[in-house]
Amino acid sequence: MSPTGSDAILARMMSLHPKIIDLTLDRVWRLLGALDHPERSLPPVIHLAGTNGKGSTLAMISAGLEAEGAAVHAYTSPHLARFHERIVLAGRIIDEAELTRYLDECESANGAAPITYFEITTCAALLAFARVPADWLLLETGLGGRLDATNVVDRPALCVITPISLDHQQYLGETLGEIAFEKAGILKSGVPCVVGPQEEAALEVIEAQAARLGAPLMIHGQQWHVQREQRERGRLIYQDEHGLRDLALPRMPGPHQIVNAGMAVAALRMLERAESALEAAPGAQWPARMQRLRKGPLVRIAPRAEIWLDGGHNPAAGSVLAETLAAMPARPTHLICGMLNTKDVRGYLRPLAAQAECLHAVSIPGEAATLSAEATRDAAAASGHTATTAASVAAALAAIARVEPDARVLICGSLYLAGQVLRENG
Repeated sequence: MSPTGSDAILARMMSLHPKIIDLTLDRVWRLLGALDHPERSLPPVIHLAGTNGKGSTLAMISAGLEAEGAAVHAYTSPHLARFHERIVLAGRIIDEAELTRYLDECESANGAAPITYFEITTCAALLAFARVPADWLLLETGLGGRLDATNVVDRPALCVITPISLDHQQYLGETLGEIAFEKAGILKSGVPCVVGPQEEAALEVIEAQAARLGAPLMIHGQQWHVQREQRERGRLIYQDEHGLRDLALPRMPGPHQIVNAGMAVAALRMLERAESALEAAPGAQWPARMQRLRKGPLVRIAPRAEIWLDGGHNPAAGSVLAETLAAMPARPTHLICGMLNTKDVRGYLRPLAAQAECLHAVSIPGEAATLSAEATRDAAAASGHTATTAASVAAALAAIARVEPDARVLICGSLYLAGQVLRENG
């Protein structure tokens, strides 16, 4: 059966440019002009860039704003189960009729002119955000920042730069400083920016760009601090020049979520939101960020296992996952891992070796850039893992259940694998 509706339009859009990624803003500006510049009619924008933590931080900021009764738009990528997830209109995922209408309008305005899939779909999202009333728009960059298709807002209300690490070097540069330069491209003159924990090479670039533009920075470890208070069941302790806040721990597990919650609280403080917003932020959820799978067809394959799903895919994500697993109650742990061939596979897997009994390598169904199960197994073995292959996630779960039915299982390595798992698990 051939695709219809938004699926058909999205399929056509994939063919408008020979490159999937081609960083420039020229094509975006051309199409936005043809659409009568929807980027000029947006609600106040919070623009997020960085390597890790953007999605979780965005979700926490959104939860805080919504706790005050605000209507919040959000733009994120990639999606997990279906494209519609990328565009949230005033707190709800865009419906099929709306998405089809905005995609069709962009396709008609663009014609056959070259434009990448991400660029034209971002224009469709901006059209939707301009047409549907809301109080805020949370705008997440797709790749980099300086030349990202989202970087078309003249004066956002606030910018956020989450921790930067090596990823997408083929597009953003080989060094941390070069990558930070691209991420810092979202900074605007006079617009404040919350900066998450950074390595020195990245922070130097961000500070230099901010000084050049006159963008006030609120930097982790300088203007704001966050930590977990260890007594009893633990609390989130946030502090800045305005005082200390004692808040609940994030609902999303992992030490890195303490930092993400801190960035969200810092953002809400800079926006002068109420105490209710600060209290609500840590309660946010975000799929495929150490998400516990509790029911569904895949869970039924290994009913006694503790099954987790995470979409992190770079060395920094591997490190925080290893820290998360180390902090959990002791339990035999198995990894089911599938990755893209564009990633630093060994860098991602190396820190996880000490936490896993065995890694079960799979390929990612339907992804042309998937690393084969055999190549992932070999990279895992070279990174210190005991590793084997499986025909699928379901087959890996069945194999684990036969040998260690009470295991902890982490399905990991790619957001594309995570999306496949969520679809398969219903």
